[in-house]
Amino acid sequence: MDPVLASPLVVIQNLCFKRGDRVIFDDVSLTIPKGKVTGILGPSGTGKTTLLRLIGGQATPDSGKIEIEGQNVHQLTRHELFSLRKRMGMLFQAGALLTDLDVFENVAFPLREHTNLPEEMIRDLVLLKLEAVGLRGARDLMPAQLSGGMGRRVALARSIALDPMMVMYDEPFTGQDPISLGVLARFIRTLNYNLGVTSLLVSHDVKETSAIADYLYLIAGGKIAAQGTPEEMKDSDSPWVRQFMYASAEGPVPFHYPAPTLERDLLGEFA
Repeated sequence: MDPVLASPLVVIQNLCFKRGDRVIFDDVSLTIPKGKVTGILGPSGTGKTTLLRLIGGQATPDSGKIEIEGQNVHQLTRHELFSLRKRMGMLFQAGALLTDLDVFENVAFPLREHTNLPEEMIRDLVLLKLEAVGLRGARDLMPAQLSGGMGRRVALARSIALDPMMVMYDEPFTGQDPISLGVLARFIRTLNYNLGVTSLLVSHDVKETSAIADYLYLIAGGKIAAQGTPEEMKDSDSPWVRQFMYASAEGPVPFHYPAPTLERDLLGEFA
């Protein structure tokens, strides 16, 4: 086993998952190591967000198993699953802020729901989390007053409010300006170094993900197309890897979603 993967937090074995007739994962196995940044790369529609939902127990695999700290996620009772989720932060792709609550209350929400901390401590913790993402001064704003990038940073502050053992990031760099993007990338890395948090990051952003990840998986066609350290992936001879890592229009990953020929669609039986 690669030394990077020597101490696993999440182990996925022989995962199979379909939506209708469409195969999302076909016998996929991978490992998320403790205290590291693991990046999941892949074209749109390959199931990267679905993988996070499966790990969090929001979706159930057709076969295979997902273990977190040795616990089979999909064999847990409802109470056990909720207890596990309290130790897992999630940054949703769209932010998913509560629109009727201001920034402060959005970040305070998990603390109020899952702890009995006094109000003074909740206030201090919220301000510290907002300071970490550069938005302490925006605490009184409503979500509608935030840019997309700011909303994503508030959602990140909320995802770490309970000091989780693992944070799952769904496209964290989307909508960020270059300065914010660099700060967020450094922040994700700092969480791992200083607090031992495990980070699982799915992204289209090859450059930023490769810069902070310890290990990468490339998902395509329902399979693990490649895996390795960022350096190994960049040096790979695989056409799957090279097409994605170097943003090539030509390669084995098609641009078009599977469909009949255009002529058949347009002309029907006359094609």
